[in-house]
Amino acid sequence: MSEIIRDPAASAPLPVEIDLLVEAGEWPPENELLRLVQRAVGAALAELQLDWTQSSELSIVFCDDARIRELNAGWRGKDKPTNVLSFPAFEFGQDEQPPMLGDIVLAAETVAREAELEAKPLEHHITHLLVHGFLHLLGYDHETDEEAEHMEAVERRALARLAIPDPYA
Repeated sequence: MSEIIRDPAASAPLPVEIDLLVEAGEWPPENELLRLVQRAVGAALAELQLDWTQSSELSIVFCDDARIRELNAGWRGKDKPTNVLSFPAFEFGQDEQPPMLGDIVLAAETVAREAELEAKPLEHHITHLLVHGFLHLLGYDHETDEEAEHMEAVERRALARLAIPDPYA
């Protein structure tokens, strides 16, 4: 499924084409997931004020814990499920926009369990993880305290645009 994203606050199309795949797991309907992806990416792009002139592609995969565990073991050497993984297609530079941003993969059971443990709506948690994963594709990271503070600040501001409370509070 592919669609051009629209900024939640504007009618002009944003320069990201989404390929969405529900591979496994219990997820909301695809049209709802696409809406969440559009809002998350639109809010992140609006917050970052990136001025792109051409379209890029973004792949989002909604899977289960078994599949993300395989990916996490194969790519990161961590034999356990995680909530979200990001796979950048290119090293992102602020000066140029790559034709393919990369892939974001989310795991159903872990995401649902975390949302329940944190007493937050599933939709809010999915949106937060989409923003988080998208920022990784754009070169953001949280390996150091300074990087984490910067990335989390961008996440908070992007989510605030969608009236989603601070996920780190």
